[in-house]
Amino acid sequence: MRTLKVAGGPEAGSGDPLRGACTALAYVEADGTVSLWSRQAETLLGYPAEDVCGMPAVDLLTTREHREAAVAAQERHSAGQSWNGVLGMRHRDGHEVSVAVRVRPLLSRAGQAGWFVRAADAREVEREEVDRAILEALFSQSPIPVTVMDTELRYLWVNAATERATTLPAERLIGRRIGDHSPESAPTIDQALSRVRDTGEPVIDFQVHSCLASDPDYEHVFSASSFRLTDPAGRVLGMCQTYVDVSDGYQAQQRLALLTESAVRIGTTLDVMRTAQELADAAVPGLADFVTVDLLEATVRGEEPLPGPVAAQMPVRRSGLRSIHEHAPEAVFTVGETVAFHPGTPQVRSLATGQSVLVQKLDADEWFAHDAQRAGKIREFHFHSYMAVPLRARGITLGVATLGRHQDPRPYDEGDLCLAEDFSSRAAVCIDNARRYTREHNTALALQHSLLPRDLPDYPAVETGHRYLPAAAHAGAGGDWFDVLPLSGARLALVVGDVTGHGLHAAALMGRLRTAVHTLTDLDLPPDEVLTQLDDLVIRLAQEDPDCEGATCLYAVYDPISRICTAARAGHPPPVLLQADGAVEVLDDIPPGPPLGKGGLPFETAERRVAEGSVLALYTDGLIEAPGWGVDAGLDRLSRAMTGPTRPLEELCDAVVAALVTEHRSDDAVLLLARTRVLGADRVVSWELPGDPAQVAHARALTTRQLATWGLEPLAFTTELMVSELVTNAIRYAHGPISLRLIHAAALICEVSDGSLSAPHLRRARSSDEGGRGLFLVAQLASRWGARYDRAGKTIWAEQHLPPAGAPDPAM
Repeated sequence: MRTLKVAGGPEAGSGDPLRGACTALAYVEADGTVSLWSRQAETLLGYPAEDVCGMPAVDLLTTREHREAAVAAQERHSAGQSWNGVLGMRHRDGHEVSVAVRVRPLLSRAGQAGWFVRAADAREVEREEVDRAILEALFSQSPIPVTVMDTELRYLWVNAATERATTLPAERLIGRRIGDHSPESAPTIDQALSRVRDTGEPVIDFQVHSCLASDPDYEHVFSASSFRLTDPAGRVLGMCQTYVDVSDGYQAQQRLALLTESAVRIGTTLDVMRTAQELADAAVPGLADFVTVDLLEATVRGEEPLPGPVAAQMPVRRSGLRSIHEHAPEAVFTVGETVAFHPGTPQVRSLATGQSVLVQKLDADEWFAHDAQRAGKIREFHFHSYMAVPLRARGITLGVATLGRHQDPRPYDEGDLCLAEDFSSRAAVCIDNARRYTREHNTALALQHSLLPRDLPDYPAVETGHRYLPAAAHAGAGGDWFDVLPLSGARLALVVGDVTGHGLHAAALMGRLRTAVHTLTDLDLPPDEVLTQLDDLVIRLAQEDPDCEGATCLYAVYDPISRICTAARAGHPPPVLLQADGAVEVLDDIPPGPPLGKGGLPFETAERRVAEGSVLALYTDGLIEAPGWGVDAGLDRLSRAMTGPTRPLEELCDAVVAALVTEHRSDDAVLLLARTRVLGADRVVSWELPGDPAQVAHARALTTRQLATWGLEPLAFTTELMVSELVTNAIRYAHGPISLRLIHAAALICEVSDGSLSAPHLRRARSSDEGGRGLFLVAQLASRWGARYDRAGKTIWAEQHLPPAGAPDPAM
């Protein structure tokens, strides 16, 4: 138990805690006996008045020390001075009660008449004193604004911190509403206070934004709380509010939120320019009123920028631009334009040093003395603070971001610079990734374009039109290809293929498959056998390279003499036929077959006789598949786009592309259109020859007469030699009927067919050999020659270029 001490002192003032309704009162006579005893005293010590009145007051004290101290105080202060202290007094039930007492002498005409005593539980008194001290500190010393509003939302009481924040004395605030001095924050506060008044539920931590009179250029953020004040009867007296300035924490929270949001908004694509624009979009308006992002030309092209400092004259392109104003009137250059920076500007310093430049108070004459255009914009829009932040990734400077404020009155500080650097660092990595992807994408596209046919010649069999549309940059270059390859007998092979996957690997595999198709075409194999050979090739490639995922292919052969189109497909969508009368048909009767590289099932062919002027459409799945529709819907769109009267193929290609190709497609698209032509009977002649050596001369005579009919006399001599050698070989080595056919197309074609499947062999005869010179002679005279096989036997063919009009006969 703490030591109790009776102490003298002046009479308590109005703040005396022993003046409350629960204070015990007693009167002690001059002789020290109790004569008056209040009910509160009875409650405090448990003695009723009849037991206490008439007994010495010191008998209520528990210890000898307290009795002696009380007697000494009585003697010491008999001159009329009051005294007070804390005494241990005996409760009626026997326990000790610490009692705070205030003793004041009462005087009569004759002198001292006795003492008036006020008393209360010392613990309650101490608690009240602490509460009073807390309230005193809160209302006079606290740095936190505290206000009390009445039920009409008018100031009832304010502390000193409120006076400092508003720069108004209390007497000018009492009785006024918040809107009288802070209209921007009044609606928020009034709404919260009304809720507290009406419901009695306190409101904790609601945010109030306000510009203080003591700091008018900076918007402060306060965390406000309010609770209702009531009297003992429950009547509402008003509401008490506290306002804690959390501006720094709020700003830090906002910066963190901006940084978190930037992680989602920046780098959504692998496009350099788009990523730069995302950086500008993410910084406005949270961090800047105006942002530009300027990238080195090498970065935009996907090339590797040179390491080290960036020279002031190095080409820079505007890649991102954003403003709080529509159309960014503050900008000197627009997106896509080449930007020039003058020496001494923050941008040049940032690019040259690789360090950020923070200009808290911007002076256009100081920083842009040699750049009149930018200086004029700075003055016009009242830019007052500026940051230039380099975009660096993996030790290389890619460009610079410029951030400025003109509407937001706050100057940039180190915290803003750190946030801008975080933004730029994240964006720089994304831009560098996009740059690397752009380089690979451009390389793959260059490789792919180099492997595709550049210009298709005009063939007698068909008129062609084509489109190759690479996928959007984010998807990467694909492995789609097409070809139109001449075959013997004026026939043409129409080929469209699609390698699974994207990138350099797909483009390289496409090149290998296209080369293989050319080789197989030279062998003049039927479509199903071509696909079988390609399937074997892809299986071998997949064994060597696990990334090889296969391909699809459609291989069609059109014969302008018979008008028959023979086709086979390996997992590829079917061709579409636009007939001469304008009707469209999907040729889905061609067996689909498995994709190349799967093996197993054999490939099958289908034949279709097509009328002259019909249009065959071959394509890859990237043309008919898109988000929002599947293959069937795509085929329907393709059919509708092709339906109609006869149009030039280029116009028809444009119509198909407009109907089916989307802007952000994820796959390459190839379209090959072939309008069929027919070689008339007057351009083709054939004869059946018996297997008699005497028929060789007859064959030469028939050839000479036909060439004269066609006006090709300059080719008569060489053609007679080739016919003589080919017919002689067929009679000597083959069996069955022999046929001779001449075709007048883009070249003069001579074909000799027999029933043998033995392959001709070209060799150089020695001087002592009696034979072996015929096929060698044919190879020397023809522009190209070869052999093809069918079920009935083989055909040896040779082509000669047609002579220019008016050329003399070399035999004359």
